[in-house]
Amino acid sequence: MAEFFNEMYEAGQIRAPYARLGDWTEAMPAELRSLKQAEAEALFRRIGITFAVYGEGGDPDRLIPFDMFPRVFTHAEWRRLERGIVQRAKALNAFLVDVYNRGEIVRAGRIPAHLVYRNEAFETAVVGFTPPRGVFSHIVGVDLVRTGPDDFFVLEDNCRTPSGVSYMLENREIMMRLFPALFRENRIEPVDGYSEALRRTLASVAPAKCDGEPTIVILTPGPLNSAYYEHSFLADLMGVELVEGQDLFVEGEHVWMRTTRGPQRVDVIYRRIDDAFIDPLCSRPDSMLGVPGLMDVYRSGGVTIASAPGAGVADDKAVYTFVPEMIRFYLGEEPILQNVPTWQCAKRDDLKYVLEHLAELVVKEVHGSGGYGMLVGPKSTAEQVEAFRERIIANPANYIAQPTLALSACPTFVDEGIAPRHVDLRPYCLVGDRVELVPGGLTRVALTEGSLVVNSSQGGGVKDTWVLAE
Repeated sequence: MAEFFNEMYEAGQIRAPYARLGDWTEAMPAELRSLKQAEAEALFRRIGITFAVYGEGGDPDRLIPFDMFPRVFTHAEWRRLERGIVQRAKALNAFLVDVYNRGEIVRAGRIPAHLVYRNEAFETAVVGFTPPRGVFSHIVGVDLVRTGPDDFFVLEDNCRTPSGVSYMLENREIMMRLFPALFRENRIEPVDGYSEALRRTLASVAPAKCDGEPTIVILTPGPLNSAYYEHSFLADLMGVELVEGQDLFVEGEHVWMRTTRGPQRVDVIYRRIDDAFIDPLCSRPDSMLGVPGLMDVYRSGGVTIASAPGAGVADDKAVYTFVPEMIRFYLGEEPILQNVPTWQCAKRDDLKYVLEHLAELVVKEVHGSGGYGMLVGPKSTAEQVEAFRERIIANPANYIAQPTLALSACPTFVDEGIAPRHVDLRPYCLVGDRVELVPGGLTRVALTEGSLVVNSSQGGGVKDTWVLAE
């Protein structure tokens, strides 16, 4: 892999965005750093910020590793990213409205029909339905990587239930507690407006049958879910009820919530459960997580589900390759942010190239997430590469491949002191009566030296993300 871009240093000099952090690190002896790190961990534990890793068999109350060295973007860098993310979110929602109705982009031959209509994420129950304001994906998490001073790429889109925003907010809160002087010395854009923006976004997409102020709830699978902390955290911040499927029921044309004061009508459900579990009458009859009859009420305009059932067809990793085409087709614009070059193993020539260069590439499952089901060729053994080769040959359409990018690195506190570690960024774009995002996002960091896998589910950590004010 080529030499990576260090976001703090260029040609041996500290880059301007990090200018004040050089003095900050020099003024912090190892003993103080250890003390602050212990204080941060105690705060995370006291607040209850945990992230269970499925299959790990360890601590269900596992703390997500937090690195105290912030990642910094200039105002100009952020504005470019913001424009590109907003553009992408608009195009993805236009695509979803289109493919569940007339399918003009397919008719025009700009995307293959089978990638859409044979996609396991395509939800036939909402064909012909357009949700309020034409928004299918209300919270779009766009995963970005950087390879140079001006080079940013979109790694993937998350249009269903992107997680991690609670860490973005808590990272900032804890940094402000630990290092208040840093925030006095640096003019940093705030992120604490996210919860109010999310509530405003959800209220703006209330269904046609809503009278007055909409009642919003967050639907969670329950405490055993790895992101349960985030569900309860956001409910508290927004001042809305956190509910499980058993707390809701359908009667007449509406969804109702059981309360100590009797049934209360629900207008907007921010769901944090997968499509297959939303309504046992439509998908999995064995599921206790959803609400029987919910989809009928949804299609009749009695409730809004955010993000909408079927939104996942837009963040499929094979469909991802066509997002630049969506931007041109629906918006008549050129993409501001570029995709990572991608080979689709379903294509014969692409498959041939991937199999010949497997040890050089990153290969992902089309429907995979969280760092599972992927191969990082240069970091894998010959046995792992060959085992993955057999999986690809057995089901080529299930995989895409990308070059191993030289991800940028940000200084990170490690046992030996400070060292660069690779990072990515997930900003959260809210789509309702307007499209907006707070200045920042979740920076994930690969804490193992040389590792490119930043996912929290794979042992990665998180950092506070700063956007400097203009």
